[in-house]
Amino acid sequence: MRGLVAAVRFLTRVPVPGRPTDADDIAGAVGWFPLVGALVGLATAGIFHGASQVWSPGVAAVLGIAFGLMLTGGFHEDGATDATDGLGGGWTRERVLEIMKDSRIGAYGAMALWCLLTFRAVSLVELGARALVAYPLAMAWGRASVALVLRLLPPIGSGLAKEVHRGLGWGPFLMAMGWAALAGFGAWRLGLPHLGMAARAGLGACLLWCLYLKRRLGGHSGDLLGAGNQLVETAVLLALMV
Repeated sequence: MRGLVAAVRFLTRVPVPGRPTDADDIAGAVGWFPLVGALVGLATAGIFHGASQVWSPGVAAVLGIAFGLMLTGGFHEDGATDATDGLGGGWTRERVLEIMKDSRIGAYGAMALWCLLTFRAVSLVELGARALVAYPLAMAWGRASVALVLRLLPPIGSGLAKEVHRGLGWGPFLMAMGWAALAGFGAWRLGLPHLGMAARAGLGACLLWCLYLKRRLGGHSGDLLGAGNQLVETAVLLALMV
């Protein structure tokens, strides 16, 4: 269960006792990413659903999002912000990587973060009670995209993503795909509509992101993995709201 513990520690702020987690553990933890994502999605939608019994849907959506961000520390959102700053402001691979390492948020990142969180709030309101199924599915498939990008593209730079890529075997990759398939099966059993469209949208967004990164930079980094996760989540939710 070391991989599950590492996945919870890496993707959330939930304290888990035990020995410290290292880079080798993170590579094995990739297989558990979709499960952790589904739990985060369920928590976010659960807070929204409970709060909507007391307040308006808009207020409940903000509370649900705030709880989700507190739970994860805005881990993937931070990656998406850095990636947008880098890709928007850098013309060469070296310059993109340099900008992404800067902890400050630029104009491109601020605009992207606003769009991302606003869309999330609106999607919670639009989905209503269906968010209890849709959000776990979208966040599970979003985290599964990390495993797919790691498998399809080489790493660039010298960050943790390079270590994880090097240690990622077929076992964690297939495990991540298995959790993603199980999430889809569960959503189908619960009667979530537009499931086929959502699967195609999520996979298509992931592959297009890989193609873009291959042509633009030649590979992936940690921030780019986080940005891809957010793109896939958004594509899945858009399809589910058709």
